[in-house]
Amino acid sequence: MITLKKEDGPADLGGVTHLSIGVSWDPTVGSSGGLLGKVRQKAGTDLDLIAIAMQGAEPVRLAGLDSLDPLGNGSLTHSGDNQTGRGDGDDETVSVELARVPDNITSIVFIAAAYKKRSAFQNARNISFKVYDATGGSIQQVADIWPSLLTKDNGCAVAKAMRDGAGWKLQVINETGKIKQGDEQALMRFAVSK
Repeated sequence: MITLKKEDGPADLGGVTHLSIGVSWDPTVGSSGGLLGKVRQKAGTDLDLIAIAMQGAEPVRLAGLDSLDPLGNGSLTHSGDNQTGRGDGDDETVSVELARVPDNITSIVFIAAAYKKRSAFQNARNISFKVYDATGGSIQQVADIWPSLLTKDNGCAVAKAMRDGAGWKLQVINETGKIKQGDEQALMRFAVSK
């Protein structure tokens, strides 16, 4: 089993065949009180977990939003869009079967964003990114990454999986930044910067 921390640098994923990253959050009233606050909490908050497959420095495929199997072979899949943050466990998950990722993909950047208009990290509480080793069908949590509550940003680069010879390494990033809402090009530029 691996354990991951940002300060430890890239972790060798030797022996890990299936990797999953999940995001969970709780809806909140944000700074609204009264009736508006109750309506906002009932509606929930829409965050998006996105995985961007890179070919060198170029983003070439995106898992998330409305793309659930961007490589077409089941090696990089997204669980679907949770638009409220309601429910137990992870609200959205990206799974990677490392050995089946095509050779031309050199890295995968995992990002969470308040991507859609009128969504915001400030309207979510207790945001948590969990990394799982799902090798052999058993799922073991190997990291729980929490972004700062002080951020005014709407995006967080969670982690980056990188090819390392015949294997893979995973680096915890946990850095926030601004992404223009509704702009896929802005998502791509954010991923390239990591």
